[in-house]
Amino acid sequence: MLVVMKPAASAKDQSAVVARITAAGCEVNITEHEGRTLIGVVGEEVPPDAEQVSVMDGVEQVMSVSVPYSRASRDYHPDDTVIPLNGSSIGGNKILVIAGPCSVESRDQIVETAIAVKEAGASALRGGAFKPRTSPYSFQGHGRQGLEWMAEAREITGLPIVTEVMDVGLIEMVAEYADVLQIGARNMQNFALLHAAGESQHPILLKRGMSSTIEELLMAAEYVLSHGNTRVMLCERGIRTFETFTRNTFDANAIPVLKALTHLPVVADPSHAVGKWEYVTAIARSAVAAGADGLIVEVHPRPAEALSDGRQSLTPQHFVDMMEQVRRIAAAVDRTA
Repeated sequence: MLVVMKPAASAKDQSAVVARITAAGCEVNITEHEGRTLIGVVGEEVPPDAEQVSVMDGVEQVMSVSVPYSRASRDYHPDDTVIPLNGSSIGGNKILVIAGPCSVESRDQIVETAIAVKEAGASALRGGAFKPRTSPYSFQGHGRQGLEWMAEAREITGLPIVTEVMDVGLIEMVAEYADVLQIGARNMQNFALLHAAGESQHPILLKRGMSSTIEELLMAAEYVLSHGNTRVMLCERGIRTFETFTRNTFDANAIPVLKALTHLPVVADPSHAVGKWEYVTAIARSAVAAGADGLIVEVHPRPAEALSDGRQSLTPQHFVDMMEQVRRIAAAVDRTA
């Protein structure tokens, strides 16, 4: 249920409506849109009678909203959410580009990459300090040491850090260093981790699971939002289909669908979507054309030597070329990059 207040509704009117809703055991989500206050009813409890609320002072109309992801829904929050990020932002007109290696391999590697992507126009630095791998024998990351190297790269370049957190017990440590906590595809429905991420009040980049529906992604975001943490970005990174020539299948449909359903910023990950660097730029272009608010791209100074995901990593020069093309596409859809 969504209660739309009249433009002239008083604070007393609004408080009375909120009191009626909370007395029924429900919670409220309050936003402003075009001069009106919108009071969304959230929670599993049965909301108060819509007809009774509709005749309360200051109420313009009461609307029925059936989506289960109320806090993520554009019905409850019509305007786009813009998330500030260390001098940049995501969700506005400018497309935020996050770039860096799959894994933080050494201090020199992450600093070299950070300088290169910053010069090419990236607004944030990605890199994995803790790496969930298919094989337990593959490189698993440098942990805290990797975070410290990323923090040094941030001091040198000014780029905010985006890095994955894999476990509830790691959130406090990773949040000491990272500007954005990434929840990977394999953890999209790790509900304990989602609850802890929400409680952290840290910006969250939530990746879609490789076999997850759009509604499941939005419900995962709802776990974070339910703790009052509104700084959530959604990431389309390709889904698993019958096709084997690419690593995954990039679901370009998901971007305009998500933009219609939710106010949260939408990021595309072309690197994991295709798994082959030569197709990354084309998919990045398509994501921007489809309406993505950001890109997260893997860049490595020497992909052939990478300890993980070298096959899908752009060289710094390839990243420069990608940025030039992305800027042209962004201009064509009245945005900047």
